[in-house]
Amino acid sequence: QVQLVESGGGLVQTGGSLRLSCAASGLTFSSYVMAWFRQAPGKERVIVAGIDWSGRSTYHADSVKDRFTISRDNVKKMVYLQMNSLKPEETAVYYCAADLVGYGSISRGPNDYDYWGQGTQVTVSS
Repeated sequence: QVQLVESGGGLVQTGGSLRLSCAASGLTFSSYVMAWFRQAPGKERVIVAGIDWSGRSTYHADSVKDRFTISRDNVKKMVYLQMNSLKPEETAVYYCAADLVGYGSISRGPNDYDYWGQGTQVTVSS
């Protein structure tokens, strides 16, 4: 079975940093676009960042592009999200997701992703 397992969430104060990790198994990892989404209580799930099969093309939401960095290691089958200068409004459950694509495009829509992790809670105190 395909499994995505997130880790690294926690409680930080405003301006702090966290590094999220996603361990993938049961899939040909290099065939998938990988992404991080987040969902705050009562709000829709939105993309934070995505990365193509090669790791050489990335997408970062405008709200995070100067502070967050997505990366992947196709040998270890790991995806990471380095989050710096965190803000209270970024408190949410963060999800790792995998999208099988033919040419490596990064979709922004959660419905395009085939597999999801269980999520990891990130809380930023004000």
